[in-house]
Amino acid sequence: MATKSELEHFFATEFTQADFLIEEVGNRRAIIRKRITEDHLRPGGTVSGPVLMEVADAALYVAILGELGLVAMAVTTSLNFNFLRKPASDRDIIAECTLMKVGKALVVGEVSMYSEGDQEPVAHAVGSYAIPPQK
Repeated sequence: MATKSELEHFFATEFTQADFLIEEVGNRRAIIRKRITEDHLRPGGTVSGPVLMEVADAALYVAILGELGLVAMAVTTSLNFNFLRKPASDRDIIAECTLMKVGKALVVGEVSMYSEGDQEPVAHAVGSYAIPPQK
């Protein structure tokens, strides 16, 4: 297992392009926040699909590392995505991930994403990660 502070240090030093905040991690769960700026919007004034997919993938990765420890080479093997409603362009995106299966070689989780302050999800994803064999 990795703590929130260990994960924050890992992302700050080893994965510097990571652009999110870890709100909570542990017990097969993670909640992260993506601060939304003009750079994240598409025409029509909504958060772009690639940004939402990035957030979902990051939430999965954080939850997995929180559960298994700093397995840096865990990689995404699938990401099934559903766009549910238009996200607010002036609020952060909150992603809540729950791991559904934690195996030795594969982890499966689901992520619900919200515009901050809304109870209705803007997107939902189910993804899996391959875990490298331990030597």
